[in-house]
Amino acid sequence: MKREPIYVEITMNTEMEKLWEHTQSPQLHQQWDLRFSEIRYLPKTEEGEPQRFLYRTRIGFGLSIAGEGETIGTTEKNGVKTSVLKFSSGQAVSLIREGAGFWRYVPEADGRIRFLTRYDYQTRFGAFGRLLDRFVFRPLMGWATAWSFDCLRLWLERGIPPHLSAARALTHAVCLAVLSFDWIYQGVVPKLIYPNSGELEILRSTGWFSGSELEVIRLMGAAEAGFGLLTLAAGSRYGHLVYWLHIILLTGLGLSAAGHPLTYVEPFNPVTLNLSMIAIAFIGLQQLGDLPSARRCVRRPERREEA
Repeated sequence: MKREPIYVEITMNTEMEKLWEHTQSPQLHQQWDLRFSEIRYLPKTEEGEPQRFLYRTRIGFGLSIAGEGETIGTTEKNGVKTSVLKFSSGQAVSLIREGAGFWRYVPEADGRIRFLTRYDYQTRFGAFGRLLDRFVFRPLMGWATAWSFDCLRLWLERGIPPHLSAARALTHAVCLAVLSFDWIYQGVVPKLIYPNSGELEILRSTGWFSGSELEVIRLMGAAEAGFGLLTLAAGSRYGHLVYWLHIILLTGLGLSAAGHPLTYVEPFNPVTLNLSMIAIAFIGLQQLGDLPSARRCVRRPERREEA
């Protein structure tokens, strides 16, 4: 299987010295890069030797992956800076055995800087490791690199610290997940699995679909579950549209129950459920301004675009 090196590029409006500092200083670097939880430079014995460093990435449940690396060369030509590095991990649980890559800082004519990286690595665990890397780990590493680059851009351009970007992104993800779950649950459980739990009786009381209420309930359930899946799939790209659609739709559904006042006094009624979901949608809306996005980065060198 041919391996595609990971390539990420973004253009940002900042100063070269500031970008260099935020990418070469371990204390600053570890704040914006999802791939590392901790980076520590080791003391040099001689001035001209490569800068060695240790890194650690927490993967949850008290576990972490540790490794080491070194910056083996930094060059500057015509204002373009390049930092070359190699890295490795001796831990048996680490999928990455060793790798290498570079960071490049390219001044543009408009005063902005094109910041890019390209790196590749060798894996452990034989054919299984290569398959895991090809379909899971490498796409995840590429996404994490791109997301981190845009997080850095927001820090340098807008003054939004990485911890705030991460918190807002997590809140946005939780809002989408909760809204999606509510729609899927309301569509599958009371309509598709247990239609006699009350949904069918409410529809029969309207007299709109005489004799076809069960089929209509199942259709409604499938539509709600599908809308929940669509919310999860489209929310990251079309967040504003998804949240406003929820607010409008849930408001309309809540008011439509006015023809059956008894539904407002049931344990889970249009007041408690719909208002809660509307509140979640409003919270999600507040997180969307200047959220980091991997889509702002160029992922192939032959497809350069403006960020």
